[in-house]
Amino acid sequence: MNAGTSGVAGPMPAKALRAKASKAYEAQSREPREQEWILAHLPLVRHVVQRITANLSRPVDAEELIAAGTLGLVRAARAFDPGKHAEFQTYAYIRIRGAILDELRGRSFAPPAVHRDIRRIRQAYQALLAETGSAPEDEALAARAGLPLEKLYQTLQDARRQHFLSIHGLTDEEPALEALLPADDSAAPEPEVERRELLQRLAGAIQDLAPRDRQMLLLYYERDLTMKEVAEVLGVTESRVSQMHAAALFRLSMKLKERRR
Repeated sequence: MNAGTSGVAGPMPAKALRAKASKAYEAQSREPREQEWILAHLPLVRHVVQRITANLSRPVDAEELIAAGTLGLVRAARAFDPGKHAEFQTYAYIRIRGAILDELRGRSFAPPAVHRDIRRIRQAYQALLAETGSAPEDEALAARAGLPLEKLYQTLQDARRQHFLSIHGLTDEEPALEALLPADDSAAPEPEVERRELLQRLAGAIQDLAPRDRQMLLLYYERDLTMKEVAEVLGVTESRVSQMHAAALFRLSMKLKERRR
């Protein structure tokens, strides 16, 4: 893939990514414990790639993402501190996901129009919230943003694919909704207490959602149902569940911003 006209380098070719991953592995995993962590969790990289690519609207080279995720795993093994984090699998998952998302974000799947429309929707949401004191309904949000309702849903779905929000948790010990927390692969690892506080804010924001949205998120993230299965439970079409999912995640992100203030 060619570099963009803005001068920012494009994503690495798969061969270069694999070479970099191999070099990083050889150079940085010399300690037996780190090597054991990396080897034991290589299948986790492929699992995360499969879950992410299931939500993409365009095909991608899975090997490129696996290479990027492997780099994230190596960094996780180097940075992991058992005194600050509950378990390596959870920490590695966050770092692997962050590395894969960084690779995908460099591809700019969403056209400029999607970025423009999502800004309009966010501005409309904030304006209506300030005026009414409560989160707006979808119809009111679409009207304020100057978009047809179907266009609102389509924009939110496109934005969801761009930011890859719908990722499941992996273990019974850690809440699946932890997967919705933002990952910053370039930042220093967060102390566990800070991450728990963020998870509490997420749980509070979910409680603020409408009951149907909460049920949908519970079925999809905690019960690990597919979109088709969620549709059967709720008695709606699969496309409607996809719309609900995108809208619920948008509201969730806005509510998290409110709670940070």
